[in-house]
Amino acid sequence: MKKKVLNIGLIGLGRSGRDIHGRVLEQLTDHYRIAAVSDSIAERRQRAESEYGCRAYATWEEMVGSEKLDLIVNASPSHQHFPITLALLESGHHVLCEKPLARSTEEVDRLIEASNRTGSQLAVFQQARYQPAFEQIRKVIDSGVLGRIVQIDFRLNGFARRWDWQTLQSNNGGSLMNTGPHPIDQALQLFGTEEMPSITCIMDLTNTFGDAEDYVKLIMRGPGKATIDIEISSCCAFPGQRFHIQGTNGGLQGDGERLEWKYFEPEKAPEQKLIREPLFTNDGMPAYCSEKLPWHSGHWDSSIPEGKTEFDHMTERLYLKLYDTLTEGAEPEITPWQIRRQMQVMEECRRQNRHIYASLD
Repeated sequence: MKKKVLNIGLIGLGRSGRDIHGRVLEQLTDHYRIAAVSDSIAERRQRAESEYGCRAYATWEEMVGSEKLDLIVNASPSHQHFPITLALLESGHHVLCEKPLARSTEEVDRLIEASNRTGSQLAVFQQARYQPAFEQIRKVIDSGVLGRIVQIDFRLNGFARRWDWQTLQSNNGGSLMNTGPHPIDQALQLFGTEEMPSITCIMDLTNTFGDAEDYVKLIMRGPGKATIDIEISSCCAFPGQRFHIQGTNGGLQGDGERLEWKYFEPEKAPEQKLIREPLFTNDGMPAYCSEKLPWHSGHWDSSIPEGKTEFDHMTERLYLKLYDTLTEGAEPEITPWQIRRQMQVMEECRRQNRHIYASLD
């Protein structure tokens, strides 16, 4: 049976709306059709009409009032995500909102309440949940070969100066809100449980021309849990590997293109026992603990088809999952309640950095 093609209304045609959502939606013609767009810039509207063959409006209110849409994608500037999404949910529309969904847990709660009351689907664009490397990391961890996981590092580092609207607190800018939702979402998936982790966060302004942070060091901890260390830096000239995992039987490192891990099997390792006396070599010289462990290794290389980027792949996966939810009632894998916990983490980070977020006082 032929699939129903859902009519999309796309709010915002900037880096996210056009270069991420529009780019992928153009390829998913069996599932979606960009029926209408809205943007305040006339040139963007004209280009969209030519590229998508859709109708274009200067405001999202005009678009929603004139079109029958199955899903509205909210790719407006970050500080507009909450009020626009709330208005759309209140009017009974299904919404996919770009990150960050909101600024506070209170705002997320209002969106969840509106979604539940009206029966409108609230989805959040956390496509990094479907990053192939992250999915492989979960498989390696779940296999148990690394033993008990002690520490997990996420590094999203580079060296760059930035001076656009996303460097301003008033626009919900800064590295925590711009970049943070992706590694925080991944970290909370690995942290597990619904409990709030203990948070330690240090933020700084380094190479930004705005008033929002561009350096974030965020540590999550919890009883019986691995320590998770997230670092987002704009002043790191030597970024290193994006992922680094330490376990009692081995470890893993890598990035989005390649991962490698090594481990030993305790039952096949040399038998050892605690010795309280000083150690000596066979000729009576002082010695240090030394053994040869039987290491095993594994690796993973990205297999994304030529011509498609990792970003395209993740975005496509999210849209196909959302399609199943909207047309078949499939349970969403990324829920507003998960995003709420993410927002709790980010609120605590800002609370601990009042030297930057003085308005909290």
